[in-house]
Amino acid sequence: MHRYIARANVDHYLGILCGTNLTPQHPSTAMALLIAELDKLSDDAEHLGFAESKVASSRDQVTQAASIRDSFAAGTSEREHAERHLVHLENIHTAIDNFCHRLR
Repeated sequence: MHRYIARANVDHYLGILCGTNLTPQHPSTAMALLIAELDKLSDDAEHLGFAESKVASSRDQVTQAASIRDSFAAGTSEREHAERHLVHLENIHTAIDNFCHRLR
C-alpha cells in the first residue's frame, strides 16, 4: 500500500513542479519532496517500469519546452522566461533519470 501512495505522491509532486503556479520558493521544496518519495521506491526494482515511464514523459516535456524556447527571438523576455522553464524541466528530468539509473 505504501508503494501505491509513494507513486501517487510522485505524480502529485511532478504535477506541482511542472505546473504554472509555482512561486520561487516552491520548486526546491517540491523537488525535495519528490526525491524523498522516489527514495521510498528505490529499494525495489519492480518500480523500474514506473520510473522509465516518468523519464520518457519528462524527456518529452523537455523537448517540447526547448521547441517553445526556440520559437522566441533571442534576447526577448519571452525567450528568457522559456529558457528558465526549460532549465527547470531539465532539472526535474535529471532527478527522475538518476532514480531510474539507481533502480537498474
